[in-house]
Amino acid sequence: MERTQFVIEAAEVESMAKESGLTVLQLLPSVVKTAQKLARPPISKYHVGAVGLCSDGRIFFGVNLEFPGLPLHHSVHAEQFLITNISINGDTHLNYIAVSAAPCGHCRQFLQEIRSASDIQILITSTENEDNQEDIFRPVSYFLPHRFGPDDLLDKDVPLLLEPHHNGLIFKDNLSNPSSNPNNRCNGVADYKEDELKFAALEAANKSHAPYSGCPSGVALMDSKGKIYRGSYVESAAYNPSLGPVQAAMVAYVASGGGDGYEKIVAGVLVEKEGAVVRQEGTAQLLLQSVSPKCDFRVFHCNSISCNCKKPCS
Repeated sequence: MERTQFVIEAAEVESMAKESGLTVLQLLPSVVKTAQKLARPPISKYHVGAVGLCSDGRIFFGVNLEFPGLPLHHSVHAEQFLITNISINGDTHLNYIAVSAAPCGHCRQFLQEIRSASDIQILITSTENEDNQEDIFRPVSYFLPHRFGPDDLLDKDVPLLLEPHHNGLIFKDNLSNPSSNPNNRCNGVADYKEDELKFAALEAANKSHAPYSGCPSGVALMDSKGKIYRGSYVESAAYNPSLGPVQAAMVAYVASGGGDGYEKIVAGVLVEKEGAVVRQEGTAQLLLQSVSPKCDFRVFHCNSISCNCKKPCS
C-alpha cells in the first residue's frame, strides 16, 4: 500500500481494517512501514515512522525530518511530527501510537505535554511479535515511569498541548490593510499576500503552547502557488525537547504534500513578542536560509492582551 497523505480518515480506517480482516487496533502497526517511507532523513538515512490513532477514529502519520547543513538539534522527530500533525488537524485526544523504533528520551519527554500522557498506549513494531500486536501496547508510563512534566510547573487549569486555547496576541501597529497593488511580486508571490501570511502566523502564535516561558510564537510559510502552512511553537517542561515554530510549519508543509524538497517555499513570516526572553527569529532565519535560500523571511512583533500562560507575557 503506497500512501502520500498523512491522515487516514475514520471511514477509510474502518474500510482498511475490514478488508484486511483486522481490528482497527491491529491495523495501526501495519501502516508504520508506509509512514517510514515518507520520512526525510538525508543525514542519518534512518527512517522513522510513527502512526497515531485518535479518539475520532482517524489515523495520523509522523516521520522524522532532517535538514542538511544544520546542527542535528534542528531535526524533527517522528513523534513530534505526529503530535504536530494531530494538532494541525484539530484532534485533541491521542489514544494509541505505533512506532518503528523505541521512542528516544527526547520524544518520551515531549509526549508529557499532552494531558493524561501516561495513559497513551505505545507499540514498537521493530521489537514485538506481529502475530499478537493488539495485546502488547504499553502505556507511556512504562517507557517513562518517573516523569517530569506540566504537573510539576503549571497550575491544573492551564491548557496543555492539543487542548484548545488562545494566547490573546494582537499586532502592535494594527496591521490590517492588504497591499493595493497586486502587480508587485516577491519571489513569485504577490506582495498583497503578505498580510495573509502575517495573520496566519499570528493565528499560529495564538495557538502556541508556551506556558513555561510565556513567549508564544508562530510561523507561516507560503509556497510558489500561494498556499500557506502554519506552525506553532511548542514548549516542553524540560525545555530542550521544545519544537520551534518554523519546524512546526515545515511539518505542515510536508504533511500537506510539499513535494520532495523545500525550495518551493518562497516566503515566510514569524510573529513573536518584542523583547521576548525566548526569541525564534535567528533560528527560523537560519533554517529557512539553509533549505530555501530564496525565501523572503520577515518578522513582525505583537502584544498580549490576555494569556493562558502561568508566567506573564508582558
